[in-house]
Amino acid sequence: MPGPGQPQFGWGAPPGGPKPPKKGRGGLIAVLVLVGVLLVGVTALKIVSAALKGDGGDPSYASPTTTTSYTPTNQPTEEPSGQPTNVPTTKPTVRQTTQAPRPTATRSTATATSKPTTNPGPTDSDLVLRNRLYKAGAMASVNCKESKARQSTVAGARANYKNLWGCLNRAWAPLVTKAGGRFGAPTVKIFSGTITTPCGTHSDSGPPFFCGTTDTIYMNLTEDIGNYNRYPQAYQKVWARMWMLHQFAHEYGHHIQNNMGILQAYARIRYERPTYAMELQDSRRLELQASCFSDIFIGANRRSYPITGQSQFQWRWLIGHVTDDANDHGDANNHQYWATRGYNARNPSVCNTFAASAAKVQ
Repeated sequence: MPGPGQPQFGWGAPPGGPKPPKKGRGGLIAVLVLVGVLLVGVTALKIVSAALKGDGGDPSYASPTTTTSYTPTNQPTEEPSGQPTNVPTTKPTVRQTTQAPRPTATRSTATATSKPTTNPGPTDSDLVLRNRLYKAGAMASVNCKESKARQSTVAGARANYKNLWGCLNRAWAPLVTKAGGRFGAPTVKIFSGTITTPCGTHSDSGPPFFCGTTDTIYMNLTEDIGNYNRYPQAYQKVWARMWMLHQFAHEYGHHIQNNMGILQAYARIRYERPTYAMELQDSRRLELQASCFSDIFIGANRRSYPITGQSQFQWRWLIGHVTDDANDHGDANNHQYWATRGYNARNPSVCNTFAASAAKVQ
């Protein structure tokens, strides 16, 4: 078992069904990082660029952000038995009539020139509350199959990342395109030890993360390989595979937010918040949405991957057993609520966390 200050690894569901982790021992620690905006571990994410202000609704200019994901519980277990586009308007044409004293006088008219108008595009509120992605429809299965490689080695982990990258690109591209977004595949990099990125320096004692500056997903090899090799039981390895699937798809969810301007709008909105408590609520809305997006993909491909039997058992366990000590990712009940919504509906319309009540994003 890891000692205090060491990385907390997580294991599968205990026998007879889920049990809450022991108090003070970790649970599933948040692992959803959007570099530069959220919190890494318990460090508050500071948005310091004044350039985030005053540039309209175009998502292309904004500084990128960072998000972290959830980490596994450290409790060993046994195998269970069982856009408002403002339409410009012009001033109505005014006909001015000048009449001379004589009946034969000619009439002259003058048409007022309309003022030029500029379409300001969607506001930040539009981008997070009424994003066109919410109306893009359900995700179709791309018949994604799990890689036959296992993450017991660097090569095995790479094979899984590459496979998921291809599946997620095929699954999300049609929805982003239909919603009018600018789809592009993210870069994926792996790390062990310490890595320095445009979004800061991160250690493998923390979670995988997404950096909006370079639209890059950084996957933590130490975590994924460590989870898989920690215990020999088959069900523990199933848990590790489901954990890696959810983490990768979650970070990809931040990539989708980046494609659709949600991430940039979130950064600008959070920057203007008068209190830190409001900033944290914004962060939880962003992270819970990324998990909802994650499970849209998992749900859409549940039959081909497949998410059945022990895989489904362990997936259900992990989405409902997370801790949020920094109060920036959402508690276990709400994480399970949003992840399950995405899984069941397979439609971004159910993932509008920005319109949800405060109680649903605690």
